[in-house]
Amino acid sequence: MKQLSQRQIFIALGLFALMAGTRMHHFGTSLHLPDASLAVFLLAGFFVASRLFFGALLLGAGALDYLAITHFGVSDYCITPAYWFLIPTYAVLWFAGRSYARIHQHSLRSLGIFAGISFAATSVAFMISNGSFYLFSGRFADVNMAEYAHRVAQYYVPYVSGAAVYLVPAVLLYVVFTHRANTQRSAAQ
Repeated sequence: MKQLSQRQIFIALGLFALMAGTRMHHFGTSLHLPDASLAVFLLAGFFVASRLFFGALLLGAGALDYLAITHFGVSDYCITPAYWFLIPTYAVLWFAGRSYARIHQHSLRSLGIFAGISFAATSVAFMISNGSFYLFSGRFADVNMAEYAHRVAQYYVPYVSGAAVYLVPAVLLYVVFTHRANTQRSAAQ
């Protein structure tokens, strides 16, 4: 197994801290940032590339949920048999990050590709997590497609935009730091 670089360890710790600091409030409020977990898993796939770290993030998310429910008064409404579908939800995001890492280039076109992959992966993650909740949570009897669409339509935009709240600054920071590193390398030559 390939050892993580110091940079990857720093990023991994930062991503976990971001998830830990935001996991209590799914969509956010005027006082709290939205949950960063979607962006964290996607960025972890891009920057860290360790399946072990992916597993650690999954365990960390579960532990944070447990703490939120048992010690911080967060509702357990979403803890149902559908909760297990967060594993494929987050896997979609992590693998999207891995896929993008393989084709990444330092160009504006590449940023457009990242935006497209991020939007698609977040949309698929939404379908998995929300679809499984409506199908397997036991909280909705006889939900048909029209009713499902009506109920979840209100959550789609906050779900996708919640990820974007973190992905956009992450991209900007990456561009700034990469540009600075490339400029320093060029000046040293």
